[in-house]
Amino acid sequence: MVSDDGVARGKAIQRRTGKTFHLATRFLPERVREATYVLYAFFRVADEVVDDADGVPPAEQRAELERLRAAALGEEPTDDPVLDAFADLRETHGIADSDVNTFVDAMLTDVTKDRYETFAELRAYMDGSAAAVGRMMTAVMDPENPERALPHATALGEAFQLSNFLRDVREDIVERDRIYLPMETLSEYGVSEAALRNFEMSHGFRRAMERELRRTEALYREGVAGIESLPRDCQFPVLVAAVLYADHHRLIRERDYDVLSTTPQIGTLRKLALVARTRWHWAWNRDPEIVFRRVSCVPDASGDPDPGAGHGHAHEPNRGIGRRLLQGAVEGLRRLT
Repeated sequence: MVSDDGVARGKAIQRRTGKTFHLATRFLPERVREATYVLYAFFRVADEVVDDADGVPPAEQRAELERLRAAALGEEPTDDPVLDAFADLRETHGIADSDVNTFVDAMLTDVTKDRYETFAELRAYMDGSAAAVGRMMTAVMDPENPERALPHATALGEAFQLSNFLRDVREDIVERDRIYLPMETLSEYGVSEAALRNFEMSHGFRRAMERELRRTEALYREGVAGIESLPRDCQFPVLVAAVLYADHHRLIRERDYDVLSTTPQIGTLRKLALVARTRWHWAWNRDPEIVFRRVSCVPDASGDPDPGAGHGHAHEPNRGIGRRLLQGAVEGLRRLT
């Protein structure tokens, strides 16, 4: 049984380091919410081994990740409440050892690799850093037909991570000396690594960013298409997470793709408004794809935004009531967080 201490530690880590995901997690049913705190904490603990490793030799980073792997798989005892809770969670929910290994292997990749030549190469890395995370979350949610849900969970996990990569271009260079934009895309649009490291905005960089945004948005559409395969009490929270993460694309486009001078951040009021708008549409239509098109900034597959996307007005039965409900929901969500 997962310890209360492990859940509390996980919740504290998520609240401190993953504010957007924490907001979406709050809407999960308790049986999944507490497990999600533990999962997130394990991911962060492993991630910080390589992300906060200033001055730590690579050999020591690898040794620490192998220690985490052994504890997570229950192969070695641990006094770390996060690792102990994750090991219990893995057994309780039947999380595949292969997904744990794939995730840790991706963290090991971060120790020595900081450039990705092709998108295929980047996607292979994300199989551990993002797709495996989606598969573990799916195991915790326990859908009736996991074979149907898993491909979509993989796509959505990749979309979340790619949005983070696109948002954090400057931060990844400054703090970690990493570039997650595929070098082949940069080269195609005439962007040199030197120009990127000097944070030089150019027409070519804007085109490269737009290319990767479109690629990521295709993954959002693929991922959201599978939300209906999840248990009913998990669908709205996952949909909210997709809407919130995708909203970084709106920010990036509004800034004319400038993620080099600063890192775009979604404000708290904007997040709460998006959650309230998503809940309003969800009350009238329980189709995740339709609600996502109505609320998110992601255009439909034709490349044209849905007429009501991002505005919350199209096809609402009563806009006056909608506005009052929206205001009330924002106030309630403000207190929730």
